[in-house]
Amino acid sequence: MYRIDISQGNFVEQSAVDQLRVGMSKEQVRYVLGSPMLVENGKPKKWYYIYHFTKGHEDPIQKNLFVFFGDDERLERIDGDFSAGPQFNQPIQ
Repeated sequence: MYRIDISQGNFVEQSAVDQLRVGMSKEQVRYVLGSPMLVENGKPKKWYYIYHFTKGHEDPIQKNLFVFFGDDERLERIDGDFSAGPQFNQPIQ
């Protein structure tokens, strides 16, 4: 029996994550990555970018990126299945 491919969530590439820099505003992060899939109610300082893909009958693939903002609403750190880029800790000018 045929099963369609199912793609859900935010498709994020490492090249986009490499553009992130400490100190970016939420608007700048949204411009680079798009709108997050989830912002917890009561915890707007953590954004979730979740991508889930199932190809036919194969095992699903899920990639997660968690973006954390400080009290000043500036990017502090990232976590998940992606590595911070080599210039992540160099604040934007």
